[in-house]
Amino acid sequence: MVFVPHDWRLALATVLLAGIIDVTLGEPPNMLHPVVWMGRLVGALERRRPRSRPGAEFAYGLTIVGVTAGAAVAAGLALTLALDRLPWWVALPVGAYVLKTTFSLRGLVRAGRDVQRGLAADTAAARASLSALVSRSSDLDPPLIVSATVESLAENLTDSVVSPLLYYALFGLPGALAYRAVNTMDAMLGYRDEREFVGKAAARCDDAANWVPTRITGVLLVAVSVVKGTAGRAWWGFRTQHQPQYGPNKTLAIATMAGSLGVRLQKPGAYALGEAVRPLTADVIDDAVWRVWSAGGAAVALAAGLTAALDWAVRG
Repeated sequence: MVFVPHDWRLALATVLLAGIIDVTLGEPPNMLHPVVWMGRLVGALERRRPRSRPGAEFAYGLTIVGVTAGAAVAAGLALTLALDRLPWWVALPVGAYVLKTTFSLRGLVRAGRDVQRGLAADTAAARASLSALVSRSSDLDPPLIVSATVESLAENLTDSVVSPLLYYALFGLPGALAYRAVNTMDAMLGYRDEREFVGKAAARCDDAANWVPTRITGVLLVAVSVVKGTAGRAWWGFRTQHQPQYGPNKTLAIATMAGSLGVRLQKPGAYALGEAVRPLTADVIDDAVWRVWSAGGAAVALAAGLTAALDWAVRG
């Protein structure tokens, strides 16, 4: 791609090195994390929103989307232009570091493991860890704690890994950073509460941006389930258990994960996905983590190959 520095070999190496950085080092300090900066910008803009005027709030929400995503694209373009002028041995680690900040496979897995360790101690500890992973109430019994954890692992595999890597492959750093900006805005504003109207534009943009990546995530979960002998059940979940009334993307990866694991995942008062072939015990989280690691690793490898292929096609 024109937004990937130098040539296809560097494009390939950048994605692979970003994956290695993520797995070995995890998240950078907040002061060096672009997503933290995006969150601060969104928070500052949201505090100035009009209130009790739905039309004005929606229009202001569009402004937040335009300003935040525009800033992310501009930053990505500036970084790409700078990297194009640097020797490869500087451009590679810098580009990989910036790309890594847009996705987090290790962080997602660690959050799931924290809940699993909490369950081994006591329910209160598991609830405390769960509150950092999901937005719903964490006042749940152990089986529903397991369900909420596995649901979040499956759903966030798209947001935290597949989507930013796909948009990097297609549009380089501007695409990855813009996606992360949209997803951050949705995470901060996309709720049916007093933020409903100001966050509506961000929520719709997030739905659109994740439509294709969510389906890629489902296919990856089916593919890695072949190793465990549960690909048929995973495909059944992908094809039959998705409930689009809760959003075009929300339950698709969850349904696929439920089928792959042979469990019934449910959000009380909302959906219930899959069949209860096995009980919701802590070892289910362990099996879900394996699938997330495997599908996430496959996503990194596929993104590296796609990035290199597109860059080669454009540059020759």
